[in-house]
Amino acid sequence: MTCKGICGRHKAQKPVGSGRYASGQRRCQICEIFINWEGLWCPCCGYRLRTKPRNLKYKARLRARKKLQEVYPEKPIPVQV
Repeated sequence: MTCKGICGRHKAQKPVGSGRYASGQRRCQICEIFINWEGLWCPCCGYRLRTKPRNLKYKARLRARKKLQEVYPEKPIPVQV
């Protein structure tokens, strides 16, 4: 499975004030790109997309952000860890 260049159409811009995974972006390890895609598999190479960070620090940040979203669903809250 290799990158065919289709993923460029779905390339995601970095969100301001929140993390990529928190804003719903997904990462393809083969294409090395964050994309806006609702599916579980990359539209370009067919590889499974990552929906959560690998780093422990960023995992904790995402968990804290989701927990605050459950308590205060009306507005996004930036979290610093």
